[in-house]
Amino acid sequence: MLSRLKQKNLHTWLRGWGRHLIRQARAPRVSGTRHLLFAFCDHYEPLWGKATPEVGRARVKAWVEDYPKMAAPFRDANGRPPRHSFFFPGEEYRPEFLDGLATLARGGFGEVEVHLHHDNDTAATLRPQLVQTLTDLARHGHISRGPDGRYQWAFIHGNWSLANSRPDGRWCGVDDELPLLFELGCYADFTFPSAPDGCQSDQVDLIYWPTGDLTKRKSFAHGERARVGEMKDDRLLMITGPLALVRERRRVRLENGALTGEDPPTRARVKSWAAQNIHVEGRPEWVFVKVHTHGSIESTAASLLGDGSRVMHEALRELPYKLHYVTAREMYNVAAAAMAGKSGEPSDYFDFAIAPPPVVR
Repeated sequence: MLSRLKQKNLHTWLRGWGRHLIRQARAPRVSGTRHLLFAFCDHYEPLWGKATPEVGRARVKAWVEDYPKMAAPFRDANGRPPRHSFFFPGEEYRPEFLDGLATLARGGFGEVEVHLHHDNDTAATLRPQLVQTLTDLARHGHISRGPDGRYQWAFIHGNWSLANSRPDGRWCGVDDELPLLFELGCYADFTFPSAPDGCQSDQVDLIYWPTGDLTKRKSFAHGERARVGEMKDDRLLMITGPLALVRERRRVRLENGALTGEDPPTRARVKSWAAQNIHVEGRPEWVFVKVHTHGSIESTAASLLGDGSRVMHEALRELPYKLHYVTAREMYNVAAAAMAGKSGEPSDYFDFAIAPPPVVR
């Protein structure tokens, strides 16, 4: 039994999920309106699979043309259409890709954030890669700026390998990655969950602050839950999506919020995401659901631009929550507002701490 658990890497997070179940059992019942903040975070890689630039352009064109059509029948409690967060890989930069995504951003269909695949780096070699990525994305109006003009951005690590967390040491190399990201303006990481990948830690179904020595490898494996009344200004926030074992028909499946053409959204999956009840401690009426995909891949795009998303959005509006479609930035802002003691309508705080990027304004 133990060997089977190790093969599936369940041993990396089952203990944390047990803690989550205990938190769930102890959580206070919510009276009144419950709000669900739904963010779709996409590891959006037009050149996935070593595709040619022509294939990449076709992949972006499919989203630019078909996403508004898919989203047209659906609106949230604020009258807004579904919103998609395109975490774009810096190493795949092509101007036409970012111009296409700018069309969607200006239409109110999403925002672009930072994704990066890198290997065998140090902080010194990674820094210029991140700076170049931010410069490239900002050239198309995609990156927010603070009052001092500094970039403000969210991050998903390529190959899940944040802070050199792969057991084999590949696809990163930078133990002290978290401090570097924060120094360059990253306010939140949206990489996880990664299970069954070995980079997964036992910080499960949480919004939390990484703690301890953040220069150490896989430092995000230690954390302090985000709570009302406590806001840290010296590190980035970790926002994780649903991770659980759920019963599906006659089997138990690992639910990690990953959507593909082969494993599309279903009503049962949507219910299980909300059931994880991820929230800032002390504000249980604001529930956060962050799911992820690799949406440029043709089979996945066919689902997400068609029947898969239709089923998902119909199921979302059937839940007993007031639904709010948010980008990764807006999700962070609502979490920051909760930590600042704000309550009521989360939509009042979509721009609470981080302003929209220029292309959205």
